[in-house]
Amino acid sequence: MIRMPLRAVAALISALALLAPAADASAASVRLDRAVVRFVAPETGGARSPRFIYERALAFEARIEALADPDRAPGETRPYRERHVRAALERHVAETLLASLKIEPEPTAPELTRQTDAANRLLLARVGGAERLAQAAHAEGIDDRDVLRLLRRQARASLYLDRMVTPMLAPSEADLANIHRTARTPFRDLPFGQIQPALRRWYVSQRLTAAVASFFQNARARIQITIIDPPPGWLAE
Repeated sequence: MIRMPLRAVAALISALALLAPAADASAASVRLDRAVVRFVAPETGGARSPRFIYERALAFEARIEALADPDRAPGETRPYRERHVRAALERHVAETLLASLKIEPEPTAPELTRQTDAANRLLLARVGGAERLAQAAHAEGIDDRDVLRLLRRQARASLYLDRMVTPMLAPSEADLANIHRTARTPFRDLPFGQIQPALRRWYVSQRLTAAVASFFQNARARIQITIIDPPPGWLAE
């Protein structure tokens, strides 16, 4: 087991990107899972309550980051790159911390269900649809329960950000119209009335992604991340 400061994680996790299969045909065989990351933070109970990220979950979330990457090269054969693994790791840690924080008032069960459904819509919009998400899940042996756990984590994290930091889940029609007029969006050349729901999902997703990244950067000094049993070469510079 190798314990490294957070700034060294980027050099270590590149191995997961190097080991990514070039095609998804190998997904037909069942792959055993293992913990690849352990992290400790005050928000999740400190050293008495370590949290773990498993290989298949991290690879699946790296695929999501790759599918959502606007700078991904056309015709890219690898399912994700090192930067996608890094982004997935940071987002997973940040969302886990956010989801563990107290929300006032505490969301009701119906509110959590609605936000989980909303998180699913945002995720589908990020990756380009249900078929792409299903293909990514199948490639890493991820089932519906795993996806639901991810969505619930994202739902609670987003509710914390919306209620305890700044409102971001329900932009007004006036806000969206102003964004459509002034910002560079994927829908800039289309009529506002035609793209309003898609613009809302895009805008909320962009704000949540930025807020989660900002939270991680602010929290990183108090997070201890351990890469578990890295394969040979992970320490190479």
